[in-house]
This record gives sequence, C-alpha cells and structure tokens, in this order.
Amino acid sequence: MKNNIKKPGLILACLILLMGILAGCGSSSDTAGGSSDQNQGSSSAEGEFKGTVKVGGLFDITGATGDVGEPYARGEEAFVEYINSKGGVNGYKIELIGEDYGYKIPEAQKLYTRFKSKEKVSAILGWGTGDTEALRQQVAADKIPFFSASYSENLKNIEESPYNFLTAASYSDQARSVLKWIKDNHEGGTPKVALIYNDTPFGKSPIEDAKNFAAEIGVDIVDEQIVDLKALDATSQLLNMKKKNPDYAIIQETWGATATILKDAKKLGIETQFIGLNWATGEGLIPLAQDAAEGFIGVVTHAFPYEDLPGMAEVKEYLESKGETLESKDQKFIQGWVTAKILAEGIRLAGDDLSGEGIRKGIEQIQNLDLGGLAAPVTFGPDDHAGTNQIRLARVENGKFEVFTDYIGY
Repeated sequence: MKNNIKKPGLILACLILLMGILAGCGSSSDTAGGSSDQNQGSSSAEGEFKGTVKVGGLFDITGATGDVGEPYARGEEAFVEYINSKGGVNGYKIELIGEDYGYKIPEAQKLYTRFKSKEKVSAILGWGTGDTEALRQQVAADKIPFFSASYSENLKNIEESPYNFLTAASYSDQARSVLKWIKDNHEGGTPKVALIYNDTPFGKSPIEDAKNFAAEIGVDIVDEQIVDLKALDATSQLLNMKKKNPDYAIIQETWGATATILKDAKKLGIETQFIGLNWATGEGLIPLAQDAAEGFIGVVTHAFPYEDLPGMAEVKEYLESKGETLESKDQKFIQGWVTAKILAEGIRLAGDDLSGEGIRKGIEQIQNLDLGGLAAPVTFGPDDHAGTNQIRLARVENGKFEVFTDYIGY
C-alpha cells in the first residue's frame, strides 16, 4: 500500500516539473518574437523578424555592362545582408531576390513578370536604361517602386514614371555640370567639345540635352562619335574626331569602351581632355587603360572606398565581418550599397504598410537624407523623384582617381 501511495506522488511531482519546463520554453519563445523596437539595431536570428519585405533585383553580371554591373549588384546584396544583421528595417527582414538578366531587355521583362507574379515583390532594384524605360509603364500600373542604376532624364517625368526614382544625378544633369565646369574653367576662346557614346538607350540618353545646354551657355559641340560598349578598337572614330580638334570629349560608356578610347587616343597622339560620365569612372578603368588613363577626368556620383568619410564606417564593419577589406572593393560596390540604403530608408518611413504604394509614400518622405558622404544627400517628394543633381569631379593622378571638386551642379 505504501508503494501505491508513493507512485502517484512521484508522478505528480514529475508533472509539476514538466509544466515548469514548458512554461520556461513558452517564455523564451515570447521573447524571441519581441517588438520591432527590440529587433531594430540588434543582431537577429531568422525567427526574430516580424515579417519580410521582398525586393527584386535586376542585375547585369554577364552582359555588355557587366564590368560595372557586377560590383554594383554585390554592393546592393551586401547592404541588404548588413541591415538584416542589424535587425532589418522596423523589425522586417529585407529579402533581395537578385537575378542576372545579361543586359537583355526581353530577359528583364521575363524577370519582372516573375518578381511581380510569383515572388510578390514590393519594390525593385533595377539596372539598365533600356529595360528601365521599357518597364516604367508596367511598374506604374503594378505600383512597384523602382530604383534603377539608370539615371536617364526621362525617369524624372512623374506623369510617365510615377514609380521610378533616381538616386543620383541624371546623365543629362551630369553632362550639364561637366559642360558648365568646362565653360567656367576653359581658357582661350569658346571651348570645343566632342561627344562619344554607344548606340543604346543608355549611351544616347544625355546627348540631346547636352547639345541643347551647350548651345545655351556658349560651348560648341563640334563632333559626335559612336563606340560600341564592347569595342576593342576605336581608331577610326578617334581619327574622325581628331579632324574637328575638340578641346574636350565627354564619354558616355562603361569601363571597357572607355579604356579602348583612351588607349587608342594615346596611340594617335590626341591631346583632347577626355571626361567620362559616372559609369566611365572608377577604379576598374585604370588596369584596363593603364598609363593612358593618366589625366582622365571622371564624374563622381558616389565615393571611392579609400575616401575617409563617416558613411564608410558601416561598409568597413560589414566587410570585416566577412574577412574582407575596403581595399578589395571599388566605387561601384559603394554605389550599389548606397542605392539599397536609400530604398531601406523609404521602407523604414513606410512603417507597416509594405505594399508598393506604402513604400512609394515612404520614399517620398525622404528629405535631405545624409549618406555620410558616400553620395550627395537625396530628397524626394510626391512631385519630384529626382533625388539630386549634384556631382563631384576626379582626375587620374599616378594611377588613382583624386577628387578635386566639392559637389557641384550647373
């Protein structure tokens, strides 16, 4: 009988102990699903996010602009990983679904359809001018905010592009600022300028605006030459340009074609001052052009990793967590990082409304966003999706781009 009495008592004790353990587990689970304030700015495990916001990424890794597209895409991916490690945005995880579309408009359209219909993305980080312009009516109809690496002037038109945002000076604004700098700094009569570009929407984007602005301020556009993005020889175009003897030539290309132009110009003894817009500028140009890059001037929309700027601290922190250094990255990586950072700010200001419409309204609240010197501050509004028109200029000196102006406009 004594044994029968003790067994129920033992069972009861075990049950009480088990209930205590389960209660402890329940308490731990409640803590893990804490508020967004607890999650924001602290390291988060996967289950600690209160939700996910999906962002599509149109990347050019293997296409005609892959020389600059690959580091740009890696910068976007890096920032997203970094911000998620800090608790995401308002406690939400950003899921970046990036794909290489090879700089082919039909492929971009296919990916866009997948992002919209299957992935249900709330925003897109895009790339090229041709595909961005081809998609702008669709993104407007679908109400999906679109941050492109294209800085086409056309995207400033709110009526035609209500869901597109420019995160740096447009190509046309870059060209206008360069022409204004030429006008202000040229000595010896009216400056003569040539335009060199590729036969794509990207290449042609600033040309008419540049010609109109040059006429307005008293700069002569004396020649235009088309050089393919993948060109390995530009001798014939440069010989034609040489006949017009321009003082300056503005280049709208990426690193590969720009290097070809500079090397062939050096071989031909051309003394024209070459000035590249932003995708022609960056560290990747120098090993391609070698000593022919000396003296080249480039438009700088985003900082070089070797600049000592406040905003570089978080990039350094992220890279060190991966066993990498700032020295291993280039300006286009920073450019991608900054673009994703601006989108994250728009998502933050959207609060809990993570629909496309909600994020658009969040982006339109951004006022003079301080990017720690990594780029010019950006401002958006319901009637203005052009974040800035400011650029800097840098010159290649002893194999390195050295910035020689503050932010300037026109």
